[in-house]
Amino acid sequence: MNLRIFKATVFTIALLGAASMAWAHHSFGAEYDANKPITLTGVVTKIEWTNPHSYFYLDVKDEKGTVANWKFEGYGPGVLYRTGWKRGISMKPGDTITVTGWRARDGTNWGHSRQVTLASGEKLFFGPPAGTGDGGSVPPVEVK
Repeated sequence: MNLRIFKATVFTIALLGAASMAWAHHSFGAEYDANKPITLTGVVTKIEWTNPHSYFYLDVKDEKGTVANWKFEGYGPGVLYRTGWKRGISMKPGDTITVTGWRARDGTNWGHSRQVTLASGEKLFFGPPAGTGDGGSVPPVEVK
């Protein structure tokens, strides 16, 4: 294969890869409603450590005992690790947790997670605050 065809092929693959990542990423406001906060407790059924977002699934019982499986979206694995998560240790299928976040605009059992309270009582952020991507109106640490 000559060099020109090789370069064109590499460029095309890179361009398609960038386009697919841009398509997969979305704004908070497009998917979730900041006016619909939720707090749910349930049993973890599955965890997906994927980029650009990680997901976990939670079986939640309502007041009648009916179980619904919820999907929660959050940070990618790199950010989760930097905020204290340990894959396969912090949270595992079968663990009972409480999650706070915001419900999807379409009303399905899908949410944007913010904080997870583990069975031990430890609290870890799984996703960013609600907003438009500015990181919230309050800095995460005191600025001096």
